[in-house]
Amino acid sequence: MTEKETKLQALNNMCKNTLNTTLQITYTDLGDDFLVATMPVNERVHQPDGILNGGATMALAETVGSPTSMLAINLEKYTVRGIEFTANHLRSVKSGMLTATGKIIHKGKTIHLVEIKIVDDRGRLISLCKLTNYIIAR
Repeated sequence: MTEKETKLQALNNMCKNTLNTTLQITYTDLGDDFLVATMPVNERVHQPDGILNGGATMALAETVGSPTSMLAINLEKYTVRGIEFTANHLRSVKSGMLTATGKIIHKGKTIHLVEIKIVDDRGRLISLCKLTNYIIAR
């Protein structure tokens, strides 16, 4: 197993029996400054009128945003806390698969700004989110 596969497996295992399980979120790819996860759009994440709930979209984005910072720091010395979150929902979705990609766009010593783009299975931008993470010494 490659180092990348090991990290992805560890991330997915760490999230068993959490909101990730409920929303069926799975980490699928990662790199030095990015993380990717998917989430199906189905009745679990619908509003009463049958479209994707913005809160579920934000949960997917947060699920990608904080670990993106975690991958970029020494977890033995530091931990990550999200301190501000914004989301612009641009398109409605009824079904399919969402893919969220988080990238660090500012990496300071104590603050990371992570941009999370969420697209549908046709590559259309659904939501654009930003998460500010505070890097705290343990």
